[in-house]
Parts: sequence; C-alpha cells; structure tokens
Amino acid sequence: MTPKEWAQVALVALAIGLAVAATMLVPWRVPRPSRAARAAALRDVPADVVTRGRALHAALRPSAYGSRVVGLAAVLLLGLTPAGARIVAWVAQPFGGHWLAEAVLGGLVVLMLTWLASLPFGAWRHTVLRDYGLSTQDWRGWTVDLLKSGALGIVTGAVVLAGFYTLTRVAPDWWWALAAATAAALVVLLSFVVPVLVEPVFNRFTPMPAGSLRDELAALAAKDGMPVRDVLVADASRRTTGLNAYVSGFGTTRRIVVYDTLLQKAPAGEVRSVVAHELGHAKDRDPEIGTVLGAIGAAAAVVAIYLLGQWDSLLDRAGVDSIASPRAIGLVLALGALAGLVTGPLQSLVSRRVEVRADQHALRLTGDPAEFAAMQLRLATVNIADVDPPRIEYLLFATHPDTVERLAAAKEAAGAHASGLLASDPGPLSSPDS
Repeated sequence: MTPKEWAQVALVALAIGLAVAATMLVPWRVPRPSRAARAAALRDVPADVVTRGRALHAALRPSAYGSRVVGLAAVLLLGLTPAGARIVAWVAQPFGGHWLAEAVLGGLVVLMLTWLASLPFGAWRHTVLRDYGLSTQDWRGWTVDLLKSGALGIVTGAVVLAGFYTLTRVAPDWWWALAAATAAALVVLLSFVVPVLVEPVFNRFTPMPAGSLRDELAALAAKDGMPVRDVLVADASRRTTGLNAYVSGFGTTRRIVVYDTLLQKAPAGEVRSVVAHELGHAKDRDPEIGTVLGAIGAAAAVVAIYLLGQWDSLLDRAGVDSIASPRAIGLVLALGALAGLVTGPLQSLVSRRVEVRADQHALRLTGDPAEFAAMQLRLATVNIADVDPPRIEYLLFATHPDTVERLAAAKEAAGAHASGLLASDPGPLSSPDS
C-alpha cells in the first residue's frame, strides 16, 4: 500500500480506538436532575445572586464572542489564503529562506499574529472582571502573566515546530506516522510535566499550615484510597477573588491544592466538599482518561491533516505546494481551528459528564448534601456565576454542570440520604465549621 493508503487505514483505526475509549471510559449515563427539580433549585437561589451573575456574563459576552470570531477569522485568513505562506517566506528571507528559519521563526510569527488578534479581547475581559471585583490583578500583574504565558508559548512552539518540520524532511513519505506518535507522546508527557514545572511559574505554593483542616483533607484522601503527597495552598488571591481547589499530579506527585481565597471565605465543611469533588476526579482517573483521549485525538489530528493536505485545491488556496512545507503552517492552524470548532461541543459534553460524576463522588464521600449545596451557592456567589445560563451557550461551551443543576442534585442526594441510600457517616472527618 502507498503511504496515503496506510494513512487512511491509520485514521480509521484511530477513530475507532477513540470511539471505543470514549464509550468505555466516559460516564455517559450519569444521574441528571429533572427540569422541574432544576426550576425548584433556581427558586432557592437568592435573586441578587441570579441577577449579578447574569449581568457579569452579559458584560463578558462581547469579549468572548469577539475573541472567538476575530481569532478564527485571523487564522482562516492566514491559512486559507497565501498570506500565511508569504509571511513565513518573508521572515526567513534574511536567513536565505532556510527551511529551519521558515519552520521556527516564520511559524512563531504566524502564531504570534493569531495571538495578537485576540489580545484586545483578553484585555477587555480583564477590564470587566476588575469592574466586578472578580480579578484582583492590576495591569502590571496581568501583563506579567501575559508575558510568562507568551514566553512558555514561544519555547514550546519553537520545539514543536522544529521537531515537526524536521520529521517532514527526514521522512517525507512517512512523517505523518512519526509525527502522530510524537504528538501522542507529547500529550502524555505534558500531563506529567505541567503540574510540576508549569504551575509554579504562575503561582506560589506553600504547605497548608498544620491543623485540623489539613489533617481532615489528608484523611479524606486516605479514606478515598487516594493518598496525597502534600496539601498545598496556592496564592490565587494575587489574581482573583474566585474560589477553587484541585488535585494535581499523578501517583507520587499527587497533591491537594487549595486556593487561599477558599480558605479565607469558606468554612471547613465546604472546603471538604470541594476537595471531595476533586478527589473524585483522581479516584475515577479522569486526568488519565483525558490524557488517553487527548493522545489518540492528537495522533488522529496529525494523520487527518496529512490526508487533507493531499487536496491540491486546498494547497492552491493556501499558496503552498505541500502540507509538509513550513510555509503551510497557517493552513495547518486553520484546519486545527476548524476541527476545534466542530469538536468543541462534544468535548464540553464529555467534560460535563465527568464533572457530574465527580459531584456524585463528593456527595457519597462526605455524606453531606447540605454542605455540598452550601458550597455550590457560595461558589456561585463569590465567582459570580450565571447559575442558569442560556441553553445554547450551555450546550456549546459549558464544561461543568450549572449551579441549579448541582443544587438540584444535592437535594436529590439529601432525599436518598434520608432513605439510607447515601453514605451518611464520614467518620472522624466531621468537624464544626470554622
């Protein structure tokens, strides 16, 4: 068979593998509150919380949609016209048009242009968040974070671009196979590296002071069969007033990370509820599942790009003679953006199902639906959430169940608790709120 035929076989195999993995690993059948239960939960939310959340998100929509539209338009302009190819060639001219200069310098310039197109909308969003008191960052801090993320992007982009286009030169017929395997391996590698190397770039982490709450969180993890290396506090208050916690890392690197804002604003029982949710992700191996699906998806994307690059009309539109040419980086980005546009709602659906399962885990682990409901209401209040967002936005973009869905789930769990169907004894973990 020809390389193209092998690529077609590989893409079908990867698509089947992705479908099988998603069917087996994603919790598609999770309990969902009825519409009536959601409506009842909405009535329990204070009117000012509902109004403020809707107002914030109405203020954020122009920047959110503007960023999506302008960002997509920019990448399509660079990829589906000769503009991207010309920019890459122009950047590499001082270096004699060398392929490595086109790949790294030209590729980075194209990536930078797409980033700059959305930058004003990011600033607009930051302005709104500051106006509502959700962001505590001044413009200097915001700019520093922007430069940090930009520097990380440049380093990562340079390595990926150099590696990818080296493969296209050393294996002109089979680069797609090598690149697909490399892409999958990078997804796996980054899932381990990011918590250890990247997170400290943006936050400072300190051990939670010794005391009852630290002991309770460590005991909660042990009770769940998910012992942690440490319980850390992130200095999130430098950026936001929002509340959050998460379980980071795998195996021996696993640790509970709690925002300092959560410790400042929530009682101990509610902190336990948030951590129990995050332990649910670790217990059900959601990070590992995400890594597996991401690795298969990345490999499939590389093969699909190779096959799409066999269409002469597409190459002509981009002003390139091969998808493997560094001058085709704009086309590669455009294809990736269109794929993301199509698959985004499905990814959001998967994320929501996973989050519902983690909620159910937290309710079982703590045996305290009242604390869970209180925490969800506090999160909605402090994070200024839209507790009942427009349905179309929920389906397209929401990665978590909304507040009324979670409150309704807590009420149903309370009924099960009263009937003896939900674990009700958290043992030595119970303690007065503080």
